[in-house]
Amino acid sequence: MPTTPPPAETVEFGRDRDLTVRGFTLEVVEGAPPASVRSSGGQCAIGSHPLNGLVVDDPTVSRFHCELVGDARGVRVRDLGSKNGTILDGVRVHDAEPKDGSLVRLGRAVVRIGLAAEPQALRLSTKARFGGLVGDSTALRACFAMLERAAATTATVLIDGETGTGKGAMAEAIHVESARKDKPFVIVDCGAMSPTLLDSELFGHEKGAFTGAERARVGAFEEADGGTLFLDEIGELPLDLQPKLLRVLENREVRRLGQNTRRPVDFRLIAATNRDLRGEVNAGRFRSDLYYRLAVVKITAPPLRSRPEDLPALCRAILGGLGASAAELAAMTTPEVLARLAGSAWPGNVRELRNYLERSLVLEGPAPLAPLTDGDRPGGAMAIDPSLPYAEARRRMLDEFERGYAEAVLKAHGGKVAAAARAAGIARYSFYRLLRRGDGDPSPER
Repeated sequence: MPTTPPPAETVEFGRDRDLTVRGFTLEVVEGAPPASVRSSGGQCAIGSHPLNGLVVDDPTVSRFHCELVGDARGVRVRDLGSKNGTILDGVRVHDAEPKDGSLVRLGRAVVRIGLAAEPQALRLSTKARFGGLVGDSTALRACFAMLERAAATTATVLIDGETGTGKGAMAEAIHVESARKDKPFVIVDCGAMSPTLLDSELFGHEKGAFTGAERARVGAFEEADGGTLFLDEIGELPLDLQPKLLRVLENREVRRLGQNTRRPVDFRLIAATNRDLRGEVNAGRFRSDLYYRLAVVKITAPPLRSRPEDLPALCRAILGGLGASAAELAAMTTPEVLARLAGSAWPGNVRELRNYLERSLVLEGPAPLAPLTDGDRPGGAMAIDPSLPYAEARRRMLDEFERGYAEAVLKAHGGKVAAAARAAGIARYSFYRLLRRGDGDPSPER
């Protein structure tokens, strides 16, 4: 939860905080074949799927059961929507802090956690900018280090993170910094169209392949030949299209709708989602084998609340892009304003910050940052249902925020979707998808 920021003169923005993470070891001690692992990078998932850092071969263990995440402050255990739950020292938990020697029960299997006495150095980039991304925080520089390594290869990349964290900008930055930078960068939003249209958008079609197909159409895979295909909101991809995507990834061949022959394609795939696909795999909404092919390199976009030290550079970059004058830039980046911004939770992350700064320019001064009241929220208060698992409760509240945010921006721009989408800093089809959250585009039920 966000805390009240210190006085403006004591707010520190710098490069040298949290440069280490707490390491740990994991060892299966009961109920499954012996296995052990030592953490590298401060994060390790546990489950029966081969992509886990610690693979536990037992049918009572979910494919992605739980994960351990270490930072400079310690280590936490987080359940990933497992079927049988995560039991830490006899207590079922969703997110908790273990002790050295704690035992985690996953179905029949038991894993012992050992906490390292000495912290591990975190690999950071020396840059404060990568493509269109700006920031000097430890969290973002660690992310930059991953992006740099990804750009140097042609490996498939999966970017996850909350809405508004810049996943699309990361995908484009990887492309721009790669050897494919002079080739096409093709974007497809998997949540913005019906399954039939998405099928045609991805794979193309021949004339007469379906009603309304009056001419042949090249699909996104062929359009991205030689370059990069970015599949945004991959978690929204319908189950019946997932095997087709998997075949293209495995064979590097595509067949248009209504055609028998296959065409070879040379593309680099980057996918992004604001859902935890490991939980979606556990729930049967996302194919395990497709996740295996997508998560060759997995990068998590850090939320804005975890990197308040990036606010000065972010505000200057956003205000510059909005055409702010030198006087407006100075007024919006005073220590007092930055301290207030650092105290906000920013549930919409950088996208919400951009909207706030644009509103402040219109108002000719820093706009208020008062918290939302129940009456301000769409449909009243965001009630928390304690009967839901953490991941599902969070997803529902996020859907509600996205729709409420889109409706507010749309209202501020007189109902003009094109203007509202520009103000939000997203494509028009993505803005339509935000408007459908909680209505025509509900989160799947468990």
